[in-house]
Amino acid sequence: MVAELSLSLASIEKQTWVWRGHAIAYTATGEGIPIVLIHGFGASLGHWRKNIPALAAAGHRVYAIDLLGFGDSDQPERPYTLDLWQDLLADFWVEFINTPAIYVGNSIGGLLTLMMLANHSDKARAGAVLNCAGGLNHRPEELHPPLNWVMGAFTWLVSSPSVGPIVFNQVRRKGRIRSSLKQVYSDPTAITDELVDMLYTPACRPTAQKVFASIVTAPPGPKPDDLLPNITQPLLVLWGENDPWTPIKGAEVYRKLAEDVARPGLVTFHSIPNTGHCPHDERPEVVNPLLVDWLDTLPEG
Repeated sequence: MVAELSLSLASIEKQTWVWRGHAIAYTATGEGIPIVLIHGFGASLGHWRKNIPALAAAGHRVYAIDLLGFGDSDQPERPYTLDLWQDLLADFWVEFINTPAIYVGNSIGGLLTLMMLANHSDKARAGAVLNCAGGLNHRPEELHPPLNWVMGAFTWLVSSPSVGPIVFNQVRRKGRIRSSLKQVYSDPTAITDELVDMLYTPACRPTAQKVFASIVTAPPGPKPDDLLPNITQPLLVLWGENDPWTPIKGAEVYRKLAEDVARPGLVTFHSIPNTGHCPHDERPEVVNPLLVDWLDTLPEG
């Protein structure tokens, strides 16, 4: 039976680890096979508050981390890339885990999960992705007029020393955050004041605008299609069907792998109706049982 407990943001016990001179916030709870939870863009480890208790109750040591630049971790002014965060996760594994772990990620956290499985197979026993991003940012060939012009103008605006802070002050307003969440959450009752505050508070820190500009102008990183052939560990794919940011059509590559008789059991795929970009937060009553049931199928190792 899956625990239905949920943590409040205030009740999460956070610890600090110094990585390359920067403070990294993380939490760890439970005992058993390690699981590492990786949040998406703009979020933080608190986005997993509805999942941590269920995974810990299922017999796992559950870690969740604020990636550099997000949440309560430091926000240095520097280039941000997926490779940087991959290095952070790899070093976190060396510091705290040192046995093959299960990585679970949403959005860009899902892409980082694929990178850990493909590039650090010694550290990754299995992985689960929820509405996995196709890149940190759009690739030029993925955008067509007029969207490429719009995105080009937005990139210029947020990077401008004079205009960037003005644009960011609008983007980070609580009302704007709530409006954005309404686009990507199908269930409006899941958009709580606590969730809005979780996204808003880190955006008020002094270097938040510089970090935002660095991330939205960063290279897109590897494509899932390029990583998947190098993944040999079990992979669970969960996908909210009503997501405008990573539409369900992007999940077709995973669905086909799940049906590939040449690689039976490698990929398990579930689409989740009436659900947006963050299934773990919007539908924990669906996601938690799917995660726990899949975890129970993993071979002992």
